Amino acid sequence: MTSAGSGLTLLQTCALSLLVFTGASQFALVGALAAGGNPLTAAAGAFFLGVRNAFYGLRLSQLLALPRAVRPFAAQWVIDETAAVALAQPTRRSVRIGFAVTGLSLYVLWNLTTLLGALGAEAIGDTDAWGLDAAGPAVFLALLAPMLKTATERAVAGLAVLLGLGLLPVLPAGVPVLAAALAAPLVLWVQGRRRGNR
Repeated sequence: MTSAGSGLTLLQTCALSLLVFTGASQFALVGALAAGGNPLTAAAGAFFLGVRNAFYGLRLSQLLALPRAVRPFAAQWVIDETAAVALAQPTRRSVRIGFAVTGLSLYVLWNLTTLLGALGAEAIGDTDAWGLDAAGPAVFLALLAPMLKTATERAVAGLAVLLGLGLLPVLPAGVPVLAAALAAPLVLWVQGRRRGNR
């Protein structure tokens, strides 16, 4: 619904969902486009949000030990949920089953609900009037908040929010998301300096 409300057609919305199977990246891309951002900047922000899945893939490639021909297809399903289910399994067989069942069910349901949401957006008309533009960021923050367990993680998240919101009025749409990525190295640098001064 957010995508369709941002001006993407039904076909574009469904293609985005089929090809970019990571919610945070989809929401970032659509949000930047909806704000009038440059498509390349929006795509770059979405790309950087999706990079974390590559780190899951490094660990999962060892556990799954899939044949080479299957790996590019399995890579499409490397997301938070499939990684969590696979990593919780005790044997290689159960890792593969958990990964496949979670990946298939989420992929099918995600794309089905995307289609239904896009059709619903067309039916309700102007989605801006409903305030649905806030749905993407709200969902992302709700998913992220429970993962912030250490003081460092909370500091990085807080600084990223400040950078993103603070730069929003002065930079083109999509660029504040990229600038917010500087939060992690900045927090780690400050912590390193504090440890060095002790």
